[in-house]
Amino acid sequence: MASPLLAILQEKLQTAPHQRLTFAEFMELALYHPTVGYYSSGKVAIGAQGDFFTATSLGPDFGELLAEQLLQMKQILGRSPFQIVEMGAGKGDLAKDILFYLQQHYPKELEEIEYYIIEKSPALRQQQQEKLAGFSYCKIQWCDWSELLENSIQGCFISNELLDAFPVHLVTVNTGKLQEVYVQYNPAQNALEEVNDSLSTPEIQAYFDHLNIDFSNYPDGYRTEVNLGMLSWLEQLQTKLKTGYILTIDYGYPAKKYYHPQRSQGTLQCYFQHRRHDNPYTNLGEQDLTAHVDFTSLQNHGESLGLATLGLTQQGLFLMALGLGDRLNALSQNPTDVMTLFRRRDALHQLIDPMGLGGFYVLVQGKNLTNDQLQTSLKGLTQPPMV
Repeated sequence: MASPLLAILQEKLQTAPHQRLTFAEFMELALYHPTVGYYSSGKVAIGAQGDFFTATSLGPDFGELLAEQLLQMKQILGRSPFQIVEMGAGKGDLAKDILFYLQQHYPKELEEIEYYIIEKSPALRQQQQEKLAGFSYCKIQWCDWSELLENSIQGCFISNELLDAFPVHLVTVNTGKLQEVYVQYNPAQNALEEVNDSLSTPEIQAYFDHLNIDFSNYPDGYRTEVNLGMLSWLEQLQTKLKTGYILTIDYGYPAKKYYHPQRSQGTLQCYFQHRRHDNPYTNLGEQDLTAHVDFTSLQNHGESLGLATLGLTQQGLFLMALGLGDRLNALSQNPTDVMTLFRRRDALHQLIDPMGLGGFYVLVQGKNLTNDQLQTSLKGLTQPPMV
């Protein structure tokens, strides 16, 4: 059966310049088309039986430890209300884990917290609202970017595995020159295919110029990704933040590692029913498409906007510093059945596994913080105790 998204793409291509789309335009439709995009269709499957799993799939520990960090941020800022803005909240598990933990352990603090969720997908927004329907201990509000006023947020913007799903431009090296990969329709094959041509925007070359990357000596056929949307997202975000923090968690690399000549096929991956592959033009609207995050550009761009870089660390170290090691130690102290013990221990180890979720990066940026606030070490960025 033909994919309904393929028909939509064909129609789009007919009116597009040169009858082709940038890969970023293709990826935007594949993931976010209002009715048949992967994230908009209601088919997103997270967890053991789904297309992929996240830190929140493993239980509440991830959210509870983040809650400890958010609480310290609130205390450092000394502002009430303290506003948490979660962007791209999945099925609502992280919000639920954070809020229920605060309700259980810090009910007085929770009274001074407002929780906002910015969610692009109507289907996911509905799932989030259902999951948090019974929670009435603090203000929870769903909103669009346009509904947040400039300099209105005093608190923390938080995202977990959001930027990896931003549409990316694909580029390739041809005889030492950078070209862009476009998507067009091949009627003979009734399929999409790629074609290389000059860059669609000078912003792509400027991106690499800022990183001092010269492709003249890179091997022919080298290809990689450019996430321009990430930069405009940060620009928009910092205009909404009056004072506080930006906490970004995702898989990625520093630029030197990301754009190393030996990483010759980039990081773009497709996930379908827990199988990873590299063909974005199959399972249209049915699979997740992701690319790693270039944390160097995100950090540098933040600094150019006046955001202070408070720390860049890996998730495993961040969670250990927030007390995950204590949770591991407590398991051996509390008698429980063996299978429950193994499951809990396995979930905690997965969160800090450097080859998996523990290898994710955590970037913390700040805006309009006083010298005293800047000098107060955030718990998650301190040296974690070794277990």
